[in-house]
Amino acid sequence: MALRGATLIALIAAAIIVVGVVAGVAMMLPGGGGTKPEASESYKPPEKIRAAWIYVGPVGDYGWTYMHEVGRRVVANLFKDWLETTYVESVTKEKVSEVIDELVKKGYNVIFTTSFEFMDPTYEKAMEYKDVMFFHCSGYKRAPNMATYFADLYQVYYLNGLIAGALTKTGRIGYVAAHTIPEVVRHINAFAIGAKEVGEQLGKNITVYVIEIGEWIAPEKAREAARTLVEEYGVDVIAFTEDSPAVVQYAEELYKRTGKRVWVFSHYSPMYEFGPDVVASGQLVRWEAIYADILSKIKAGVYRPRNLENVDYWYLLNTGAVELGAYIYKNGSVMMINPKVVPILKKIMVKDKVTGREMSVYDLVMLRYRQMKEAPLLQALQQLAPTHRYENLPAVETGAKHVPKQYVAAPFDPFTGPLDGYKKDNPSEKVHIPAGVRLSHDDLWNMDWFVNWVVYMGKK
Repeated sequence: MALRGATLIALIAAAIIVVGVVAGVAMMLPGGGGTKPEASESYKPPEKIRAAWIYVGPVGDYGWTYMHEVGRRVVANLFKDWLETTYVESVTKEKVSEVIDELVKKGYNVIFTTSFEFMDPTYEKAMEYKDVMFFHCSGYKRAPNMATYFADLYQVYYLNGLIAGALTKTGRIGYVAAHTIPEVVRHINAFAIGAKEVGEQLGKNITVYVIEIGEWIAPEKAREAARTLVEEYGVDVIAFTEDSPAVVQYAEELYKRTGKRVWVFSHYSPMYEFGPDVVASGQLVRWEAIYADILSKIKAGVYRPRNLENVDYWYLLNTGAVELGAYIYKNGSVMMINPKVVPILKKIMVKDKVTGREMSVYDLVMLRYRQMKEAPLLQALQQLAPTHRYENLPAVETGAKHVPKQYVAAPFDPFTGPLDGYKKDNPSEKVHIPAGVRLSHDDLWNMDWFVNWVVYMGKK
C-alpha cells in the first residue's frame, strides 16, 4: 500500500529523530565526541570478561546483598561461555580499596561495588586503574571508566501503599527504616501517598510513623522497632527497609501467638514464606536485568574503559528490574498480592482520583501498575545521565495524523502535585509541590523531605 502526504512526512520526520538520537548516543558512547577513528577502531572487547562483585552484607542476608547475589548467579550462568565471576561479601567502607586492589591483581577487569558508602573508594580506585571498568550501585560519581546504576522501588512502594490504606483499620501505619537517605525517604513518601489515596476515601486518618534503626542489617533492632510501632503507636500495617525478614517473622509470630494480625510488606526479596498469614505484598528487585544489559554491552564493545562517564542506570517498573510481589513460584511467575488479601481488596470500593471512576482497590492497584509499567520509550532514557531530564516528560508531538503524540513518561506517577511536606532535618521548613507538577529524576534522587502525614521519630 502506498504511503502518502502527512503519513510519509511523519515517517521521514520520525526517521530523522531516530537518527538524531542515535547520533546523540554515539557522541556519548564509543567513537563519539571527538574520539579519533583509529583510537576507536583499535579497541577490542575482552574475549573473557572477569567480573567481581563487592557486597556490603552477607549473601545470606535475604535482602539487598542476597538479591544482588541472585543477579550475579543469573548472569554467571547465562553468559558462562565468556564470563567468569566472583564476589567478596561483608566488606566495610574501610576495606573496599584493599579488596579492589586484590581483585585487580587477580585479573578482574569489571568490578561492581554495591553500596552507597563504597562510592568514594571506588572512584579513587577507578582513577588508579584506568583499564578496569567500575560500576557503582546507588551513587552519583562517574568517570571515563566508572558508571553508576540503580533499580528503584518507589513506584512499587506506592502500590503497596494503596493496599495498606485499604487494610489498615486504625489508619496508623508503621515503617522501619534502616537509614533515612534519599532513596529510603522517597520510598516512605511513596508508600504514604498510596496509603492516603485509598485510606482517606474510607474515612481513615492516615498517619505513617517512621522509626530509623541506623543499620542496614540489624534483625533484632528491626524486630524491636516493629514491636514498638505495634505496642506503643497502635499500627496495624508495617513496611520496612532492613535486609532481613525479621519484621515479617515478628508479625507472623504475633499472629500465631495472639491472633492479632499486623499486615506487612516484604522488602527486596520474596519473603512470603516467612509470613504467609501476614505478608500482604512487597517489592521484588531483579538486578540481573541491569547486570545482563551491562555485561552484554561490554562484550559487544559498546561499553569501554574510556566512555562510561555518562552511563547511569535508573531502572523503574517499566524495565522489569523491579516488581510488585512477595513470592516467586517455581515456574517464574510472581505472586503479586497474597491470595488471602485479594478478596478483601476486591470488596473495598474507591474512586480513581484521576478519572473519578469507581472501582475496587484491587482494580485500582492493577490500573496503577499498568500505568507505570507501560512506558516503553522511557527505558531508552534511563541508561544515560544526560537523558534523565526527559524522563518525566508526558509526551512529544509528532505531527502525524493518526499518532499525534507519542508518550514518553508513564501516564501516572505518585510524585505529582499537589503535595505538601517538611524537611527531614528541619521540620519548620515547609515543602510545597503545586498541582500537576511531576517531580523529576533529580528531585527524587535528592529527596530530603517527608509528606505531612509521615511522622519521623528519628533513630531509636
